[in-house]
Amino acid sequence: MRSKGIFQGRRNECGEKHGRHGGLAFGRGMRGGRGADFGPGWEGGEARGRGHGHGRRGGGRLFDHGTLRWVLLSLIADKPSHGYELIKAVETRLGGAYSPSPGVIYPSLTLLEEMGALVSEAQGGKKRYAITEAGRAMLAENEDVLKAAEATMDKFAARALRPTAIQDAIGRLRHTLHGRLTGEIALTDAQVEAIAAVLAEAADRIEKT
Repeated sequence: MRSKGIFQGRRNECGEKHGRHGGLAFGRGMRGGRGADFGPGWEGGEARGRGHGHGRRGGGRLFDHGTLRWVLLSLIADKPSHGYELIKAVETRLGGAYSPSPGVIYPSLTLLEEMGALVSEAQGGKKRYAITEAGRAMLAENEDVLKAAEATMDKFAARALRPTAIQDAIGRLRHTLHGRLTGEIALTDAQVEAIAAVLAEAADRIEKT
């Protein structure tokens, strides 16, 4: 079961109370030292550094505001979970490249509970969340949004799992090209043709490998 924003109006009631934590973002808060350039049409940009983050520093948003709640609700529909388990589930879903902070997860869970989509019970000092029938109905009505989020996560995870040696080589190539193209002295026509020929040859060899 999946989800679309039928509760956009309710966000005005509850969303302000919990801040703008309904969306999951990436930037310098991304795990892994490798850049991830997803190109045009992707809801993001480059990500470098380690740790946990949810702002727009150095990158774009992985999910629009509110989409994360449907991802969490879907995970809970599959298995009642604690907040930490959901953090790890999102991290796993994204190939280990990003781990959302508690400051992103828990406000979303609180909002879902206030909306009647979840119920919680205390277990050993932690809250265990389970979906309600109303929550299942919300997922069904928001199926398109959740499908889009899952496609985004699949694409992101595939990039995150790219072999390190290839990722590093791509990063070096990007850095080198940027340096040559933005240098103080403009490239001559001969240099442009030589660089283009090297790139074309590399592409041909990769296709044949």
